[in-house]
Amino acid sequence: MFFNTSIFAQTSNQPEVIYHLFQRSFYDTNGDMQGDLNGINEKLDYLEDLGVNTILLLPLYQSVFYHNYFADDFDSIDNEYGSMQDYINLVKAIHQRGMKIYLDMETQYVTEDHVWWKDSYENLNSKYSDYILYDDSAHTKPSSIVFGVNGLTGYDNTFKKITTVNLKSKNVMDYNIQLFSYFADPNHDGKFDDGVDGFRLDHMMDTLDYKRQLANLFADFWTPLFAQLKQLNPKLIFTAEQANWFKDASEYFTDGNVDRIFDFTVTFAIASFNKNKIDSAANLSLNKTPSNKAQVVFIENHDMKRFASRVDNNIDKEKIGAALNLLLGGIPSIYYGQELGMAGGGKHFNSSDGNDIPQREAFEWYKSDSGKGMALWYKNSGPWWDSTNLKPNDGISLEEEKNDVNSLYNFYKTMIALHKNNKAIAYGKYQTINNDNDSVLTSMRSYQNEKVFVAINLSGSTQHINIDSKIKSSVIKLLYRNVKPDGKNNTVLSELKPYEIEVWNVQ
Repeated sequence: MFFNTSIFAQTSNQPEVIYHLFQRSFYDTNGDMQGDLNGINEKLDYLEDLGVNTILLLPLYQSVFYHNYFADDFDSIDNEYGSMQDYINLVKAIHQRGMKIYLDMETQYVTEDHVWWKDSYENLNSKYSDYILYDDSAHTKPSSIVFGVNGLTGYDNTFKKITTVNLKSKNVMDYNIQLFSYFADPNHDGKFDDGVDGFRLDHMMDTLDYKRQLANLFADFWTPLFAQLKQLNPKLIFTAEQANWFKDASEYFTDGNVDRIFDFTVTFAIASFNKNKIDSAANLSLNKTPSNKAQVVFIENHDMKRFASRVDNNIDKEKIGAALNLLLGGIPSIYYGQELGMAGGGKHFNSSDGNDIPQREAFEWYKSDSGKGMALWYKNSGPWWDSTNLKPNDGISLEEEKNDVNSLYNFYKTMIALHKNNKAIAYGKYQTINNDNDSVLTSMRSYQNEKVFVAINLSGSTQHINIDSKIKSSVIKLLYRNVKPDGKNNTVLSELKPYEIEVWNVQ
């Protein structure tokens, strides 16, 4: 690959690049095959070297389920991850490196083992009587959750009933303020070196699961919660996972008062490899975001089929996905293992939560897919293991990719550096640059006095394009090109080779 090395100069206050961790599958330090908090701490050098500077964790609280959604106890950290002191040590270590940490929270649901359920069930005198949403006055029918579900079978065949929390209860509001505040400032000293920098809000809705009893939550629950927490720490960031991935989510900014939204519109457009869909999505989402808000741009998360599997492990397409993830705009988020091209997802084995294990497999540290720290917590547990995507010596592992200049891993490092060290890419407004080829996406990013032009051939064949001569003449300095130019392609905007990516400074 060919690039201008000046883009790698270190700067202060660098733009944010998120690393989305499924921590149970990342790195194990005590030999129980469960990824843990000390494992993240031990691998901070890896994350810092990759170039990411914010870590997003999934829920940490106690749950019978491996993904830690649907809590048994919000006040306790899952002991398979470690202790509360391990957590605080990790947060402090992250902050000492100038990095940030966000925590995923889902307090809308609890299992039958939660004290709110156990104490309030058939007990109108319980101090938790209004914490749970019941469908009857006798408190014998805990309300269902999303899609009318009343329980969930775990991958290990453990079945637990699940119900909805009454977010209209003042007691529940007070509890959430206390819970979130604890994670924001555990020792209450107002310094926040031991507290998270923000929260991901799983399955956030204005009317939770379309239940009339839980309507207007943006105004009645979420906005007051945010206001209280920002009194504690005005710098806290709240990021919504909108419940409906396929609907315009602008109301989360205007009515929900979140700081960021996960941009599913751009996610699905990137996966299409359709120039017009990508351009339309970028204009629709990124350019209509309020100036003090942001979209989180991603191509993978823990609920989705991995991008490598979407493109049939075509590394050229994986690199295009990476480029779009890091160069389009917004705040990029990288799901653990995405930078290696880990595959998985899209299979249905049975009716348990094991169906999602394929996109949540152990991070591949070694070419043998075995060794110290491998978080193979699901080993020999079911059909997801029998058809695991982890294959020894397949070129997909950190050990195999780290020293290969052409690897996906090193490509991600380059794209992350481009994003962080060019303000026009990180902060600039997206602008469509028209051309006459349906396979080539051309765009401009502008911020203050800086402009960057990006051209991406989305196809596997050589493409010729015509573009405004004023644009062509204003391109002055090559920042990055992923293919070596030949005699017919020494300048920009005449011919792009298969899956070619060009990034230029513009005057």
